[in-house]
Amino acid sequence: MKSLPLTTARLDDVPGLVQLVNRSYRGDSSRLGWTTEADLIDGTRIDETSLQMLINNPDGRLFVGWIDDEICCCVYLETQPTALYLGMLTVDPRMQGQGVGKQLLATADQYAREQGCSVITMTVVAQRPELIAWYERHGFQPTEETLPFPGGTRFGVPRQPLTLVVLRKAV
Repeated sequence: MKSLPLTTARLDDVPGLVQLVNRSYRGDSSRLGWTTEADLIDGTRIDETSLQMLINNPDGRLFVGWIDDEICCCVYLETQPTALYLGMLTVDPRMQGQGVGKQLLATADQYAREQGCSVITMTVVAQRPELIAWYERHGFQPTEETLPFPGGTRFGVPRQPLTLVVLRKAV
């Protein structure tokens, strides 16, 4: 697939982004792709309020990819004191396996360099070995650091005990 145009998310993109992220990670629609968390976590992955907070974060930038007038992918990048944090890398399940995720990772690498960051960090559900392996193929390495899956319902309700593993990549 040729390179997709990426823009910085705006507040009027929020409804489309909420739909994209939730259908890519949760529920039956997410089963079209390989990034589904439907067997691990119930509920929504993100809501409008949380997404608005990400867009309004002065240290963050949410990149959005488009096909025609439809949002098809996104990635959230946040400049932190010691690294660039990568989160919410999302590709529409119908487009997974076509190189879109690789393009988003390349955008993260470039953005990290522009921000003066030499490391990208992220967290991944430890019970997703296939997803961790995909990130490893793209230069990320698991660290010894793990975090508990967030409590409450903001990120969904785990069906089993979950942990997050911290991944790092030098850029």
